[in-house]
Amino acid sequence: MSSRTSLDPAAPRGVLVDLGPIAQLRAGRLARRLPQLYVGLFLYGVSLAMMVRGALGLAPWDVLHSGFIRHVPMTLGQAVVLFSFVVLLLWIPLREMPGLGTISNAVVVGLSADATLAVLERPDALALRLGLMVGGVVLCGLASALYIGAQLGRGPRDGLMTGLARRTGLSLRLVRTGLEVAVVVIGLVLGGVLGVGTVVYALAIGPLTQLMLPWFTVDVMAPDGR
Repeated sequence: MSSRTSLDPAAPRGVLVDLGPIAQLRAGRLARRLPQLYVGLFLYGVSLAMMVRGALGLAPWDVLHSGFIRHVPMTLGQAVVLFSFVVLLLWIPLREMPGLGTISNAVVVGLSADATLAVLERPDALALRLGLMVGGVVLCGLASALYIGAQLGRGPRDGLMTGLARRTGLSLRLVRTGLEVAVVVIGLVLGGVLGVGTVVYALAIGPLTQLMLPWFTVDVMAPDGR
């Protein structure tokens, strides 16, 4: 693309680049990156709903969301949106910078989850519920690779993880594990849904996302003066 002539040619291809919110938009290829971002976020919400209807356990943060809505009059998707913005408040002392993908993540995933839950019923057969659970985990890995690969900003929870790791000097793995254990415990106290799906998600989502991310990482370059 001719618009990339002012970009840094030293930036490696197929690699995630840490850009600020303005630089993300100036990095080119928006005709691909924007649709990929929103498809990924929409599918993320669908994957959440699939695990809910599988009724065999939810992802760690969704254990918290499902417990929370037992005590307040809101849908699961609305709880996802609410907690996304609560988490974004925690970015302030960590000095994390949100991007278009960050704000979009906070809204689109919850709306997509509620829309899918409105049309997807819970099946009675265990085999079908297992299929929804496994399919939800795999789809979540795909959705994560799509939205992260668009390089338009981390999601609220991912940014909290990276911000805490940067501020504390602890490893990303340790920070992520600590966060997910904490939200699961709080979710369980509130009556959230924990099950085999939670374990499958915790074990599989990292490897699945890592496998698929190179397929969808859009080659962008940082503008000069980053």
